[in-house]
Amino acid sequence: MRTLKIGDIEVRVPIIQGGMGIGVSLSGLASAVANAGGVGTISAVMPGFREPDIYKNYLEANIRGLRKEIQRAKTLTNGILAVNIMVALTNYEDMVRTAIEEGADIIISGAGLPLGLPKYLNGSSKTKLIPIISTERSADLIIRKWQKSYNYIPDALILESPFSGGHQGVKADEINQDIFKLDQQLPKVLSVAEKYQQMFGKPIPVIVAGGIYTGSDIRKYMEMGASGAQLGTRFITTDECDADMEFKKQYLNCNNKNDIIVIKSPVGLPLRIIKNKFIVEVLKGKRKPKACPYKCLHTCDYKEVSFCISMALMNSQKGNINEGILCSGTNGYKNNEIISVSELISRIKSEYNFNPLKKLKLQPAMI
Repeated sequence: MRTLKIGDIEVRVPIIQGGMGIGVSLSGLASAVANAGGVGTISAVMPGFREPDIYKNYLEANIRGLRKEIQRAKTLTNGILAVNIMVALTNYEDMVRTAIEEGADIIISGAGLPLGLPKYLNGSSKTKLIPIISTERSADLIIRKWQKSYNYIPDALILESPFSGGHQGVKADEINQDIFKLDQQLPKVLSVAEKYQQMFGKPIPVIVAGGIYTGSDIRKYMEMGASGAQLGTRFITTDECDADMEFKKQYLNCNNKNDIIVIKSPVGLPLRIIKNKFIVEVLKGKRKPKACPYKCLHTCDYKEVSFCISMALMNSQKGNINEGILCSGTNGYKNNEIISVSELISRIKSEYNFNPLKKLKLQPAMI
């Protein structure tokens, strides 16, 4: 596998572990992935959920929580650490500033267009900025906006197809359209990246995400020109994943791809999850929130949404599955055992390098 270069950062294994909140990818998982040679990612979706004042002091509790997770991860690894920050968060600015102050190597930002992200750098050159995009149009828009307003070009792009777990960057009726699949979008986004590289002399590596599961998937898209891949769901069933064991078991028990469905999220975007008792009740309208304890999302009006996504995610992370949701990519039903991150990375490398032609034994020609 080729190394992944993001500015002056060189990633030995070209894999970014996807950010998964609430509390699924914190310092434990992120540091393990970084130690294995990839980019370990801490989710900035309510990292302070364990803080005693989270209900009364939402903003400060999450700043404190994110600082603790980044600092703890740095005691566990000398590898590369990223923070994933959703644009839809009401404390987006706080999370970005905190990640930069704590010296995160990379900020990854999606669930909306991070058009103003570079303004928070304040001259810092350490933290690299990677927007998540779904089309060449959004890639072009972000690059032009960043260059014009901040004289800054993205350090990389993550092109995410609508087959990832969690929030999708397309409309509900667009999820299954061929135009948004990586096979069609990747050449277009690579063309955009190449255009701006020639204009400004800065490489813009493109990293694929969404439905990427095996090393052979990674190899396919790297041979098409991608520089690396982001994987999320496959890292959930690892020893080091920060979620409760009961949470992980739900992925082991999901053996049918039809149990992974898409619903409307309180964020306002399509949300891919594993169907469970809670979701059945949500779909029947039995989980409408009576109040908003956090005001965590710009796009959420608790009087209009079908459930509180923050409470549901926290419940799942703690193992209270019947009161929570479980985000999953389309391949989540393939997770069938819990292994270490180092073993998982080793398997992905083997899958990447596997050549089925070597298995073929040529028979002597018949005369």
